[in-house]
Amino acid sequence: MPAILTTDNLIQCPHGGVATVAEPSNNVLFVEGSPALLETDAFVIEGCTFNILGVPLPCVSILWTDAADMLTVDDAGVLLETSIGYCLNEAGAPQAIARVGDSTPEVDAV
Repeated sequence: MPAILTTDNLIQCPHGGVATVAEPSNNVLFVEGSPALLETDAFVIEGCTFNILGVPLPCVSILWTDAADMLTVDDAGVLLETSIGYCLNEAGAPQAIARVGDSTPEVDAV
C-alpha cells in the first residue's frame, strides 16, 4: 500500500508556496502521531511566486484526486503518496501539481 500523507508532510506548489490544512477534519486515523490527511481537507497555499508577465497569479489552494478507496474516515478517502493534488489559483484554475515530501506507511487507529 502506498504511504499515507499526514499533517507532518511538507506539501508545496512548484513555485515555492507551502500548503497547510486550514482545519484538519480527521481525529481518528494517525500515522506516527500525526493526523492522516483526507481528500475533503481544505488546503491553503501561502508564498507562491507564480506570475505571468509580472502579474502575480499565485496558487492558493489544492484540489486532491485519487485518494484511497478502501481506507476512509467518515466516508472521505485518505490521501496517499500516489494521490494527485492540483494547485489552483484564486479563480479555481489548475496551475501545477503539488509536491509532497516524505511520507510514512506506519498507521495507528483510534
